[in-house]
Amino acid sequence: MREEVSLGQSGQMKVLSRDAIKYIGMFTMLLNHIANIFMTRGTLLHQVMIAVGFFTAPVMLYFLVEGYHLTHSRLRYFLRLFFFALLSEVPFCLAFGLAAQGRIVFCGMNMLFTLCLCFALIWAMENIFNEMLRLGIVIAVILASTVFAFDWGYFAPMFTLLFLRAWRMESRPALAAAFGIPAVLFGLEDVLSFFIIYKVPLGTAAVFGVISAAAIMLAGICILYLYNGRRAGRGRTFSKWFFYLFYPLHLCVLAAVKLLAA
Repeated sequence: MREEVSLGQSGQMKVLSRDAIKYIGMFTMLLNHIANIFMTRGTLLHQVMIAVGFFTAPVMLYFLVEGYHLTHSRLRYFLRLFFFALLSEVPFCLAFGLAAQGRIVFCGMNMLFTLCLCFALIWAMENIFNEMLRLGIVIAVILASTVFAFDWGYFAPMFTLLFLRAWRMESRPALAAAFGIPAVLFGLEDVLSFFIIYKVPLGTAAVFGVISAAAIMLAGICILYLYNGRRAGRGRTFSKWFFYLFYPLHLCVLAAVKLLAA
């Protein structure tokens, strides 16, 4: 098993550890959630804060693929993700789906459930060798992520498969493509969504799409050129559990503020 290794290691600016990048991801996710819950949709500031949070999911999915191959126990890794996904679902729906009457409304499966689904996809790709069956699993995962409203929907399986391909090839160009291809598609989807659904002028919609794609590209730059392939030298145990606990706890705080402000 390879340990403390990453496709993003080469270069002279390897200044960020895995934990440091995850802390950045937690902060950008927080900004995204604050904008989603409390700010007026369609303003430039709202879109910038939303887009900043798009840094987080690609980074989480990259580290999921890396973690799958580096962990000492894949079963324990999956069970931790699943436990905290269950713990986070009610706070997630309180924060994002609370109806005016004070009822909790289901608003989709939170991001930790998405990571569980993508973890299962990695396992299938690594352990099932029948090509037709593998294709069927990929289609099923993409459909499930879309139909059951998993956070990041079909983009999460796309990132996962591209990151897994880059990991197998040990190829930095493949890793760059794994960030770049979804970034372009994500930006185009944003342009169409703002222009067609929200009736935003095409020029403004294009600006919003570029901002969204740029955040994903920034995540790629961070992994490719700044990531040193290692964990932080100190506080590893604290960081490990902080990353799991932050997700449900910050959702609880945001939900409480939302309820108090209602």
